[in-house]
Amino acid sequence: MPAPSPAPEQRFSDRVENYVRYRPGYPQEIIPLLQREAGLSPQSVIADIGSGTGISAGLFLKAGFSVHAVEPNGDMRAAAERLLSHAPRFHSVNASAQATTLPDHSIDLIVAAQAFHWFNSSETRAEFTRILKPAGHIALIWNERKLGSTPFLQAFEQLLLTFGTDYTTIRHENVNAAALAAFFSGPYVTHTFANGQRFDFEGLKGRLLSSSYAPGPHQPHHAEMLAELRRIYDAHQVAGQVCFEYDTRVHLGR
Repeated sequence: MPAPSPAPEQRFSDRVENYVRYRPGYPQEIIPLLQREAGLSPQSVIADIGSGTGISAGLFLKAGFSVHAVEPNGDMRAAAERLLSHAPRFHSVNASAQATTLPDHSIDLIVAAQAFHWFNSSETRAEFTRILKPAGHIALIWNERKLGSTPFLQAFEQLLLTFGTDYTTIRHENVNAAALAAFFSGPYVTHTFANGQRFDFEGLKGRLLSSSYAPGPHQPHHAEMLAELRRIYDAHQVAGQVCFEYDTRVHLGR
């Protein structure tokens, strides 16, 4: 029988460095979108929930906003503090989505980037309502791999289906339109941006091993998975690189 899946706040503790180095960022175009559609101004305060290693927080800090990065995983939170502590408007918060510890009605925009599927619950909705200002917005953001857009991405998806420990159970695509409509308190709008990454083999391996469902070095089938990854890379690389293509989805509502 497979070992039970770790709790969401523990899943990435042994993946932090690969996460920092190989996970994609988010398109800069998100900032003017939110300035326009969510009324962000230089004085706006953002809560980045499930902020992880600070990838999304960094985007908003660079744009000049004040960011409260709420993350319960100590290893990921420490990585964000190491990378972002130079920013005077960065505030690291050891808390969960269901109990952020942030003051009532203090937040202009709540962001959950590549994280909402871990904490979609009525308790989270109640907490978001508590901390949002009356005119505040929520932006749920994911980089969605274009699963079948190229032969390489088709093969990589099959690798995950074959070797992933609980890939089909926890993948973020399980948060569908019905789940989003149930979470938002009214209508929401989805915006889509193109995004991508290029990797040599070491980068591709790091990208795979940054995922919590990829068997680690001490788990069954790790070696077989890496052998298949090498075969896929050798079959599809062009000039020593393979390309990940994403659609970055921004679901914006209240």
